[in-house]
Amino acid sequence: MSDVAVYAVVNLTITDATVYRQYEKGFFPLLKKYGGEFVTYDDDAFTLEGASPRTGRMIIFRFPSEAQARAWYADPDYQALSEHRRAGTRLEFLTILRGMPPRG
Repeated sequence: MSDVAVYAVVNLTITDATVYRQYEKGFFPLLKKYGGEFVTYDDDAFTLEGASPRTGRMIIFRFPSEAQARAWYADPDYQALSEHRRAGTRLEFLTILRGMPPRG
């Protein structure tokens, strides 16, 4: 694992907004606990080329390192909170992309 930033890319469809809001309320404190930053989300992303776009919400957030991303995901509090996401959405993927290493 390196110290380059990593980005989480998520695609989900909200199936129960009330349950999903419970997840959202607890998400940001846990994200910050591991140095994470919210980048953006879009409920109407579009594809310029390639296969048909995924439906639902696309979300991007980042962590300073892969170790912090893995620690966030493994955190028992996050796993308990994520049960609300699992109950209130249909998740297509939650993928981690490694950032570019420093050039020099």
